[in-house]
Amino acid sequence: MGTHFLHGAPDVPVILRRSGRARRISLRISQLDGRVTLTVPEGVSEREALAFAHQKETWIRGHLTKRGADAIVALGTQVPLGGQMFQIVQGAGRRVVITDGLIAVPGAPDRVGARLAAHLKQIARARLAQACDDYAARLGKSYERISIRDTRSRWGSCSSRGTLMFSWRLIMAPPEVLDYVAAHEVAHLAEMNHSSAFWDGVERIYGDYTTPRQWLRTQGNDLHRFRFVD
Repeated sequence: MGTHFLHGAPDVPVILRRSGRARRISLRISQLDGRVTLTVPEGVSEREALAFAHQKETWIRGHLTKRGADAIVALGTQVPLGGQMFQIVQGAGRRVVITDGLIAVPGAPDRVGARLAAHLKQIARARLAQACDDYAARLGKSYERISIRDTRSRWGSCSSRGTLMFSWRLIMAPPEVLDYVAAHEVAHLAEMNHSSAFWDGVERIYGDYTTPRQWLRTQGNDLHRFRFVD
């Protein structure tokens, strides 16, 4: 059914999607990228669906405002690292240098985002490996390897073969949040479920996980607003 717009300041694109399973018109706003999807059951006209979207326009714009705009990572942008904000400035030489609230990124300005992303992935891998080694030793288990990706649906996972996967964006979160996710996935080496025994294991190797778990629920999606594009 295509993309339509709620005209205003700014225009809001709305993706209309026809579904044979849907029983009513429904709206969904992705907290990751702000995409607005209007799901329409068979038999409901496009005109009726768009009228529904216009009725919900105030609600839609309110949610988008609360989410905040995406931030293109470039010179002058402020990005979180370890839960603290750092400003990106032009660097010299060949290495990315992080110090005193600044991240100096060398090279062409139009490559800043890609270069910084590559650097942060390296830091994330090292930091997560250190945390997983520590928690695995506490648990008395070993893992196969660590994989770093830019996942949107989950912060980490543990396969039946003992492969641990994490979102590299965890390096932008407060340290205790990264540590909690590492402990969470390591705990799956003993319990491949979310039973009470699993959560007991997380608490045993990490401690009280209430605060970092809540941080992920309320603020974690903000880490996906930063776009490290070429």
